[in-house]
Amino acid sequence: MGQKIISEVLDGRRIVAVLRGQNALQYEDVIDTLVRAGVNGIELTLTTPGTLDALGSLRERFGDTAKIGVGTVLTPEDARTAIDRGAEYIVAPNLNPEVVTLAVEADIPVLPGVMTPTEVRTAVDLGASTVKIFPAQTVGAGYLKHLRGPFPDLQAVPSGGVDLDAAREWLSAGAPAVSVGGPLLGNVFKTGDLDQLKSTATAFVNALESNQ
Repeated sequence: MGQKIISEVLDGRRIVAVLRGQNALQYEDVIDTLVRAGVNGIELTLTTPGTLDALGSLRERFGDTAKIGVGTVLTPEDARTAIDRGAEYIVAPNLNPEVVTLAVEADIPVLPGVMTPTEVRTAVDLGASTVKIFPAQTVGAGYLKHLRGPFPDLQAVPSGGVDLDAAREWLSAGAPAVSVGGPLLGNVFKTGDLDQLKSTATAFVNALESNQ
């Protein structure tokens, strides 16, 4: 029994919102707005101060309405803390074998950042069920089709510069979900404009969640 792939964690939905705030106190209103718009995948990044301290209360606040993971996990120590505090999945920009192994042993889905076929194979051999292609904008959705030649069952989520048009292309290429930051969140952490966020998130959901 392997670890879940990300689409199973997201209950079949297809958007992971990447939240990079000025501090973790900003998370709650933004997550609430995203959930109301139909986005259930939430990645809290460790570049936002206070993320690990806020994780437990956010998991309690949003229960099953949001699937909350922790991203920008660079060290085994951060991975262990995130898992202990309730992260539903771990996301990293790079492939750190210790981070992957910790998550696999805890039976927590982990999405290590990969680019090359060698990194893909290493991540899979370590037990990762899903990888993160980063930076996705650099290679484009066609890259996933190429990777699926030698790795036909590869589950890969693009991250980095994925706007709405690119998201459509990646999903059409076979990605189970897309990881979206700026094109979805905009400047909400600076402006506090939740109405604009709701409008953008609703547009993403309407465009992508029916793209099966």
